[in-house]
Amino acid sequence: MDSQSLFNHVAAKFADAATDYTTEGTKDPYFKVKPDRWVEVATFLRDDPELRLDFLQNVTAVDWIKQARIDMVYHLYSYSKKHSAVVKIELPRDAAKVPSVAGVWSAADWNEREQFDLLGVEFLGHPDLRRILMPDDWPGHPMRKDYK
Repeated sequence: MDSQSLFNHVAAKFADAATDYTTEGTKDPYFKVKPDRWVEVATFLRDDPELRLDFLQNVTAVDWIKQARIDMVYHLYSYSKKHSAVVKIELPRDAAKVPSVAGVWSAADWNEREQFDLLGVEFLGHPDLRRILMPDDWPGHPMRKDYK
């Protein structure tokens, strides 16, 4: 399934939560998901027979300091269907909180801890949200663009 068809399939079920399919200016087409619906959409992406996005390849975050937001970026892949998807979730920079998907994809556990540690994103419901790279007493989040 190509990325446009994949998005259309998701948007047919979650028109209010999955939006803004984008191909312009990017190597990897993506769509956005509202933070409060992320676990529900993620579970659908994994479990739907047409999608079966069973592998969470990567979780990263981008600090858009001038826009006062942090974007969470999830790269997903289906071994059985041989297709992929990229999902972005926009968060306010001063309250960067998103539900954890560690219960959907176990690989999210350490990936989310890394983004918590380096950018300060809080993953609500994460089973063990603590620093993974920096010492426990490290001040701040070193990948934030205003970190000193």
